[in-house]
Amino acid sequence: MMALPSSSFIFIFIFIIFPTSHSIPFILIHGIADQCDHPGVKKLTEKLISFSGVEGYCVEVGNGSWDSWLMPLLNQTKVVCEKVKQMKELKDGYNIVGLSQGNLIGRGVVEFCEGGPPVKNFISLSGPHAGTASVPLCGSGILCIIADNIIKGGIYSDYAQEHLAPSGYLKLPNAMPAYLDKCRFLPLLNNELPDKRNSTYKERFSSLQNLVLIMFEEDTVLIPKETSWFGYYPDGAFDPILPPQQTKLYTEDWIGLKTLNEAGRVKFIRASGGHIGISDTDMKNYVVPYLKDQTSTEHSTSKTGSRRMMRGVKRRELFIAT
Repeated sequence: MMALPSSSFIFIFIFIIFPTSHSIPFILIHGIADQCDHPGVKKLTEKLISFSGVEGYCVEVGNGSWDSWLMPLLNQTKVVCEKVKQMKELKDGYNIVGLSQGNLIGRGVVEFCEGGPPVKNFISLSGPHAGTASVPLCGSGILCIIADNIIKGGIYSDYAQEHLAPSGYLKLPNAMPAYLDKCRFLPLLNNELPDKRNSTYKERFSSLQNLVLIMFEEDTVLIPKETSWFGYYPDGAFDPILPPQQTKLYTEDWIGLKTLNEAGRVKFIRASGGHIGISDTDMKNYVVPYLKDQTSTEHSTSKTGSRRMMRGVKRRELFIAT
């Protein structure tokens, strides 16, 4: 048997002691009335790739802006679920960056997507996680006229739930029975239905390594803006706004938010600016560190003991010839 040079032996020793690591890619899921080739979304994706040095992909939820408004969120989630399962770049795990409504699709992928690659970190910008008490402003144009007419027919009607994406997370505190009975997306996503709570959803969501919730101080699109942190109104009233820790979703741990927070894996970030109005500085401080998070490949069953043995030894000293 050929004898290994001492330097080779030391290299192998280091390989065992210090597990290898590599960055994992991220996907960005855009919000309502948007699509991946829109300048703002494209620029944000490019900046995140540039700042983090990792691979990133904007994942289209369907046929662009139209589908973001008119395709039910459960269908949008299924589209993204199938796309991430087909992306070989994500097979070892990936991170999600969600923008506004895209956060609900991203969480749907985490909780509902069977057989998908594991999600490590979830970074949420202006996510309506606990719902919103107002449909996002649409503006003008044929798309907005269609949305307006659907809303007038009743937000919890079967027609609205089948043809207007925001109806899936519009949560009116003064219409809770109708919301729980007719709303087809958020009550499932947040495990709000007592007789339909799914422990698998909670298990998957609470397995995240980090959940980064970014709320923007001047956000007037989400009502209330505290929904970005899972804060919301109490049932039956529009006042006060409950912090996340005082909601039943948290105290009864319906989806594992309390579990994550008590493990130190939830970051409640308050940023200046309007809806998704993140500055480059805040992007670098609050988003990029979680995209650069490393995933390790273990090479030794005695890792703990080996680390204790090597404590205090500088890595460069291992290359001294013997």
